[in-house]
Formats: sequence, structure tokens, C-alpha cells
Amino acid sequence: MNAVVRLAIVDPNDGTRASVKNLLLGIDTLWLEAECSRYDFFTDLVNQTKPDIALISLDNDPPRALALVAQVSQEVPSCSVLVVSRSQEGSLILQAMRNGAKEFLSAPLRLDDFMAALDRLQLTGGGKSGGKARGSRVVTIVGASGGVGCTALATNLGCILSRNKENSVAVIDLDLALGDADVWLDIIPDYTIQDVAENISRLDYSLLKRSLTQHSSGCFLLPRPIHMEERPPVTPDQLQRVIALLKATFSHLIMDVSKTFTPVDLAAMEVSDTVLVITQLDLPCLRNVVRITQFLEERGMAEKTKIIVNRMGLEDAQISLNKALDTIGREIFAQVPNEYATIVESRNNGVPLIEQAPRARVTKAIEALAGLIDANSVTEGGTASPIEKPKRRLFGFLSGSK
Repeated sequence: MNAVVRLAIVDPNDGTRASVKNLLLGIDTLWLEAECSRYDFFTDLVNQTKPDIALISLDNDPPRALALVAQVSQEVPSCSVLVVSRSQEGSLILQAMRNGAKEFLSAPLRLDDFMAALDRLQLTGGGKSGGKARGSRVVTIVGASGGVGCTALATNLGCILSRNKENSVAVIDLDLALGDADVWLDIIPDYTIQDVAENISRLDYSLLKRSLTQHSSGCFLLPRPIHMEERPPVTPDQLQRVIALLKATFSHLIMDVSKTFTPVDLAAMEVSDTVLVITQLDLPCLRNVVRITQFLEERGMAEKTKIIVNRMGLEDAQISLNKALDTIGREIFAQVPNEYATIVESRNNGVPLIEQAPRARVTKAIEALAGLIDANSVTEGGTASPIEKPKRRLFGFLSGSK
């Protein structure tokens, strides 16, 4: 996990100060170094404790609070000052920023707003991480066709990444109608993504964490709804807020989306660092890879789109890898071999591959894929080297030998 960020809070109002504490205390990467109920004492407290961030509430006495912002900014320049207020008056915002505040947040404070501000601070070098982003890595898995192995990869990646004690991983099943990530992990969940959506107006870290079910590997799961509904149980905006909250404590989020490219699916891809497109070496899949990559390129997601070839060696009649490369015109990010019997046994038992068949070639390949996603993951024994080929034409593999 990333280094812990140390925080000091000042707010003369006991109620709002307690509310902010309860909101932030569950975040694994945040440590409440000190809290203060008096503006007069806060500068001395910051000088003594040297926190990374000072959160100052302006509402109790705006003139004194603004003076405090300037004082802390001048006396402890290593501490980034954030302010929070119910007022959105332009003059107040301008004065706070002039006095040295790095971010102006709305009250009541929302966790996703706070975490976004923290990420901006660290991206610009204002946080403890020395200019490196603190946020977790978000991966969305997209299938080029039905049954290509997206859920198997999502759940097994989650379990493999969770083996590293420095990681905390959550898998989100966004195939809202027919998702089966809970089957792969043999989990009977108490809550689903529908419960989260229904409580979105009062959602905080603690409620969200209780809504996830933890697998014995350490991986958490947020499953699809129990019942099928005509309307989707979560909107794109709600999903993006859920993701922002999960990023506050999880180092990795893995989302398994549907094959229909719904607005919820697109919202997941937009907030992801990586979009893995899973394909097999057959004509329908490769045709769809071309369509999907063009679709994502048009929406500015070309750089984060990676192609995974699953079930390599499925049968002798497969299209050759070289001809597939000619077709899709992109490099292959990773390959996963076909071991159908091993995968089916793992699914039917609800036991991840790393426990069911740790020495299998398919397990080693997914470990290698995890290594490409996370430098701290196991990478030995896999076949995940990128393979590149120049772009030619859509159905070039239909001519010549395989």
C-alpha cells in the first residue's frame, strides 16, 4: 500500500468535527494525527505534529479561519491546507486560495470529494508521495464475445493480487443481469451493488465496506443484484461515486462488465486506468476486437486499452496468432493458455486457481498478467510478453495458410 497521509483537523463545532472524523477514520491510507476545537491553538499543534495535510473548517468564524489558513501556510509550508465550508461565495473561495489553501471543499464533506482533492495534491507534488498519485489502480475487463473468460480472469486476478499483503483488492461484478463472480468465489453475499445504490444518498466508507463480502484469499466482492430488474439498479453517476469511495482504501479495483456496453459499463471504463479486452482467436471475437478498440479510441481510451488472448491452443483450427495480429492491428498485451478442465473444476468448486491448481500453466499466465498490472505481484512462469504486429486489413487471415 501507499504511504499513510497524516491529517490534522480544526473545527470549533463538535458535531461537524465528529462527522468529518467518522467519515475519514476508516481510510487505510489516512491517519488522524491531531484534532483541535480552537482556531487559536491550531498553528502550535501543526508546528508540533507536522502533518501532511491540515483541514480547516471556515464556518464557525470565517475571518479568523482565513487568517489561520495564511498563518499555517506561512509557518509550515510542508503542510498542505484544505478548507471546508458550507458557503460557496466567490469572495470567500478567492480569499482562502489567496491565503494559501490548496483546495476548497463543500460542507458537509463528501469522501469522494476529499479523496479527489488528495489525489490532485499528490499529483502536483503537494502530498506526501512526492508528486506520485496515491490513488488505487482500476481495471475494467471487457469481453469481445460471450463466454471468453472475463469473469474467470477477473476473480482469479483479484485473488492473486490479494496474496500480496501490501495489496487490498475488490472485484465489482457489473454484469447486472447475469453476472456470476459470486459462483467463482463460492460466496453467498449479504449485500449487492443494488443495496449500495439504494443507500447512495447516505453512503460513506463504513457502509460501503460492510456491503462487500471478503473471500478467504483476502479479495473483496461487490456482486450483481440477486433479482433481475427492468431498470439498472445503479446509474453511471452512482457507480462513479462508489468507485471513488472504494479507491479511498483499496489498492486495486477490478470490474467485470457486461457485453452490452451500457452507460454503466462505459462509466466504469472511463474511470479505469486499464481496460482489458479479452478475446479468443476466432473470427467473431477478432471482428469484435476491432469494433471495440475503434469504439474506445473514439472516446479517448486508446492508450489504456490492452488486448488479452485467452484460451490459446483451444483447438487446431484456431486462427494463427500472426494473422490475428494482422487483423486487429494492435499488440497483444498477454496470452492465457487453454486448460479447460482445470478452469471448469475451479469454477465448479468455487476455489480460485491459485489454490485449486497453483502449478497449472493457466495459473502461471494469470500470475504474469497480474505482474503486468501490479509490479508487486507474482510474475514467475507466465507468458505475458506483449506481441506486436503492424495493422493490415480486417479479414486478412481468410487468405493464405494459418
